[in-house]
Amino acid sequence: MGERAALVTGGARGIGAAVALALARSQRDVAVGDIREAEAQDVAAQVEALGRRAVSVALDVTDGASVTAAAREVEARLGTVDVLVNCAGWDEFHPFLETEEQFWRKVIAINLEGALLTTRALLGGMIERGWGRIVNVSSDAARVGSSQEAVYAAAKAGVIAFTKTIAREAATSGVTANAVCPGPTETGLLSEMAAGAPDSERMLAALTRAVPMRRLGRPEDVAAAVAFLAGEDAGYITGQTLSVSGGLTMA
Repeated sequence: MGERAALVTGGARGIGAAVALALARSQRDVAVGDIREAEAQDVAAQVEALGRRAVSVALDVTDGASVTAAAREVEARLGTVDVLVNCAGWDEFHPFLETEEQFWRKVIAINLEGALLTTRALLGGMIERGWGRIVNVSSDAARVGSSQEAVYAAAKAGVIAFTKTIAREAATSGVTANAVCPGPTETGLLSEMAAGAPDSERMLAALTRAVPMRRLGRPEDVAAAVAFLAGEDAGYITGQTLSVSGGLTMA
């Protein structure tokens, strides 16, 4: 049903932006939430160019007050939010023993606690209305580990466990919750992470060689999986973890 609105966190670029556009093509109205307000406005304009209603909202997923305000703004401007896609994420490459607690807290706050806060803000309404889709973007790092991403992998593993628990708690209410795990994907964040690491070109080449399809993912690859799980036809799929990684991980 086309009137169901979606909120995409981290929607200003990369996977989040691709998800916003994929949902618009699936006849969703879309709220693009991000701390990058100007870029979020650009993505919202692209959604509108596809014929759907769109808004951009300032959203800091680490701040409960910001999440609550954004949820209220979206529902005031688009109506009820029945699709939540948590794409907001952040990391840097560092060996674990070279990281400090302040870094850990930032990684966990953005990558795990953000999904908790947005879900708390919107899940109750979905349950009351008897329909909802929650898709949390985790990572293949959560499934197999990833060198120089220990805390990120731990946080994203937490996202998977949280998603499964919400799926169980909401299973009789018409609400599904699933996790999508990208492998290495060509995004602005990956470029920034690689630029801050020594010998970045060799690192990216090694990542590419590790993928059986011999290419990095594209944001659109991940967005297609998210759009399916957020759709009307995925109502009997819940608590699942889907890798979109060119075969990097196989379960």
